[in-house]
Amino acid sequence: MKKVFISLLAVAAMACMSCQATTQESALKGKKVLFVYGGWDGHQPKETMEVLKPWLESQGAIVELRNDLDAYADKELMATIDLVIQTWTMGSITGEQERGLTEAVRNGVGIAGWHGGLGDSFRNNTDYQFMIGGQWVAHPGGKVDYDVDIADKKDPVMKGLKTFHMKSEQYYMHVDPSVKVLATTTFSGEGDTPWIKGVVMPVVWKKYYGKGRVFYSSLCHDASDFEVPEALEIMKRGIEWAALSKEQAGK
Repeated sequence: MKKVFISLLAVAAMACMSCQATTQESALKGKKVLFVYGGWDGHQPKETMEVLKPWLESQGAIVELRNDLDAYADKELMATIDLVIQTWTMGSITGEQERGLTEAVRNGVGIAGWHGGLGDSFRNNTDYQFMIGGQWVAHPGGKVDYDVDIADKKDPVMKGLKTFHMKSEQYYMHVDPSVKVLATTTFSGEGDTPWIKGVVMPVVWKKYYGKGRVFYSSLCHDASDFEVPEALEIMKRGIEWAALSKEQAGK
């Protein structure tokens, strides 16, 4: 009963924050968003896309969906967009597609995503990984219980949030030390990885790649994980931050 009550309080708090946000013009209004989904089906790329697409449109974003990577090689298209949202786990990307994406971000397009859809894409492409700021390497124990701790309570993406609980894959990642860490998790070392007990791992971060804003959250293995209010709110706020990339370039 206590856990249910705490969960209801969290939902109410998130709803209150969302209401306050709607009183101001959304950062997404009029922004052209290229939403690319696909790759390994285990991360439910279509289902997770369907969680966020209605919200994006409700905020006034112009959303173009693509379930292939050819859009990245379309120079005319990439020159017109403000933000890429990608959920594409593993798979492969051609040199032309990778260059099209990384050059667009370097020149000011924002990019945002979550879990393996951004942090475990294109394992053979180090330029892509350099842009994102991290790469998945393990999730010890599979789906486990863990806490997410807020590392930067002053950052607008994390403002008002407190430590919350997840039961999902707890990502162990190789992380670029230049990222701005917004949230972390601590590994218990239980099971067959006792040597990582006490390791504090970044969960949410933001960074720049050239002029482009990059936002990443390792949360949300599948669509049901977005039912955790904090996980969904963090992703929404991160998308809004990344969507302002072109407007804020050079500032």
